[in-house]
Amino acid sequence: MDHRVFFISLGCDKNLTDSEVMIGDLSAAGYLFTDDITEADAIVVNTCCFIGDAKEESINTILDAARYKTDGDARCLIVTGCLAERYRDEVIAEIPEVDAVLGTASVSEITACMDSVFEGHPENFFLPTDTPPYTSGFRRNTSGLHYGYLKIAEGCDKRCTYCIIPNLRGPYRSVPMEKLIDEARRLACDGVSELILVAQETTLYGVDLYGRKSLPELLRRLSDIEELHWIRILYCYPEEIDDELIDTIAELPKVCHYLDVPIQHASDRILSRMGRRTTQEELATIIRHLRDKIPDIAVRTTLISGFPGETGEDFEETYRFVNEMEFDRLGVFTYSREEDTPAADFPDQIDEETAKARRDELMELQQAVVADMSEQLPGTVMEAVIEGSIPEEDVYVARTYRDAPDVDGYVFIPIDRERMSGDYVKVRITGVRDYDLTGEITDESAE
Repeated sequence: MDHRVFFISLGCDKNLTDSEVMIGDLSAAGYLFTDDITEADAIVVNTCCFIGDAKEESINTILDAARYKTDGDARCLIVTGCLAERYRDEVIAEIPEVDAVLGTASVSEITACMDSVFEGHPENFFLPTDTPPYTSGFRRNTSGLHYGYLKIAEGCDKRCTYCIIPNLRGPYRSVPMEKLIDEARRLACDGVSELILVAQETTLYGVDLYGRKSLPELLRRLSDIEELHWIRILYCYPEEIDDELIDTIAELPKVCHYLDVPIQHASDRILSRMGRRTTQEELATIIRHLRDKIPDIAVRTTLISGFPGETGEDFEETYRFVNEMEFDRLGVFTYSREEDTPAADFPDQIDEETAKARRDELMELQQAVVADMSEQLPGTVMEAVIEGSIPEEDVYVARTYRDAPDVDGYVFIPIDRERMSGDYVKVRITGVRDYDLTGEITDESAE
């Protein structure tokens, strides 16, 4: 078989892991891959539709790919992921160049799906969204970098009123621990030294399989993998963070003192309308408890501005909370009105201009907060991992434990000698550049 496949993965890191599994399975079945779409016999677009902008990007990407069938040499176009799950009939009916669609729970069927297209009888695959999550021994780490994502669960049971994910991805289903350990070992053997745990919610890992929260046990077992240097945890719902998890993070040297805790808002009234399960007071208690037990922890969060019914007073509550809590990392998204969610039918929808203005105001505040906090960093020594270099500026680009890939900042370090991406070094911080830092490598590199 010499069919060449061009793969496009959109959306979040959880989607990326699905793409890597599909790429691995296709490769094991004999398909070849190309990074030049003009050379592709087959194109796969793994889509996202979490918010309106993601939906638009997915549709435009499919239409762009379709041109390589009508005007180029591609013979196969398959659409997978959340958009395919949510709008399967519309994709098939309105974009005739699409040969087949694959639902979110049907990752394991990618080879059968593509085979069916090339055999002349294309078949769509939509397994129930409560199908157990699929892992594969053939998964490929497509980044070619020293970090990789480990998706520990699929789906979500929280059903926040603004979120479509439970409809697209189904109920919460944990991946059995042994499968995760095997996958982590394979990633480590392929050069991954920073393992990033992801799911719609990581903190509930294992409840459905083992009757208890099992993330601490998983962290302990992953820490036994010799090749892993850092383990990072994303997407921790605040109400599920308990002392066992905090103590485990504090005790295990490989687990980064970094936690992503999306709170979405700080007004109790809006939190209730969102279907969130915490109050402002509870959020403050959780964050302070984290910092008391792990003083050097970096806490990242996300907020939504312009949620239906958000008054100026609600916004000011959130503004004051951000100022008081001094989050190390913060992202703000304007509310996206998604059909088939309860919030889409709420009265008092906020206009886009107001939502964006509030987002910008929060981000301006956060920049000031970070600037104040960063004044304490020069002179401190932190471990960092080399990401690459900017030769024209004669600097390495690195990340500290406080920075997750793609969403947080960097530290820029003068090139002292030849180093490889993935090398861990000790860095003395020398200055601040907005959300980034400058530093210099100390005499002693990290072991």
